[in-house]
Amino acid sequence: MRGDLLAYARSIADSPEEAEDLVSDALERAARAEGRPRDPDALRPWMFRVIRNLNVDELRKRRIRREYSLSATRLDDRGAAVGNSVEDAIFLREAFDALEPKQREVLFLVNIMGMTYKEAAAVMNVPPGTVMSRVSRARGSLLSRMDSGQVISLKKGKQRE
Repeated sequence: MRGDLLAYARSIADSPEEAEDLVSDALERAARAEGRPRDPDALRPWMFRVIRNLNVDELRKRRIRREYSLSATRLDDRGAAVGNSVEDAIFLREAFDALEPKQREVLFLVNIMGMTYKEAAAVMNVPPGTVMSRVSRARGSLLSRMDSGQVISLKKGKQRE
């Protein structure tokens, strides 16, 4: 079965190394999963779903990293603290702190702790779809605050230009 799993992983991964990682991660999860199917006929498609979900999670993480990189580029393009990573970090932290508590929580779990939507949903005791929509709204709100410069500097007591 490992050969079939690897063939499937190679068909959806960007590289053979990533495919190997997907299969390894899927086998590890299967070994830990209490609810995995015991019937070999049901186990095979279940494993394919695990590989697919792991790949989707990885692609999502990459997309999020790209979005944040683009956000940082937009900040640099408008001249906001170019080359001052400490000031950038303070600005980002202030924008993050200005979010609603539910938005801060979901961004922390998904983006900072690296949890999947399903894992974050279990922590927050909400459906995964709720996590997805909260993440989307929170990211939009954070980017909006940063793009508009509407963050009150806690140290300076004034709006950041």
